[in-house]
Amino acid sequence: MGNRLSKIYTRTGDDGSTGLGDGSRTGKDSLRVTAYGTVDELNSAIGMVIASDKVGDDVREALFQVQHELFDLGGELCIPGMAMIQAADVDRLETVLDGFNADLPPLKDFILPGGGMAAASCHLARTICRRAEREVVALARVETVRPEAQHYLNRLSDLLFVIARVLARRSGHGEVLWQHQRRPRG
Repeated sequence: MGNRLSKIYTRTGDDGSTGLGDGSRTGKDSLRVTAYGTVDELNSAIGMVIASDKVGDDVREALFQVQHELFDLGGELCIPGMAMIQAADVDRLETVLDGFNADLPPLKDFILPGGGMAAASCHLARTICRRAEREVVALARVETVRPEAQHYLNRLSDLLFVIARVLARRSGHGEVLWQHQRRPRG
């Protein structure tokens, strides 16, 4: 087990820098810190989905595994050169996604975020995931980032979309479809 924190504040970041996992320091506004910070935010948003009512053990179990993998991904982004997320993790997401998607009707319209609290929370997590993916792409343009990180986030956003659809149906609210014919076009 790594270091234990007995004191939460260190004051070492008061100058606007933070320590990376390899012991080096960088600005708190660096692309690397932004990327792993958004992965942390995503993990928290997924925690909100898991804590919602009517999620179901299957969704809870799938997202709990994702939380662990996101913690690994944050570590990988925090320690330059570290490899934690593997192609097998991306493959597992695809398998889980296919399982949840199997019983859903095909999409014929765009879906708006909503469909009950759990589904709406999952849509929020999906948008945070997309932002994390964009930030990892930006980081990869200037520093070395393994492609598995980007692949994982891309697949995870798809999984969160499908789980949001499942949760909207389970809640009884149903999916909120975009009504493109709601007003006349001028």
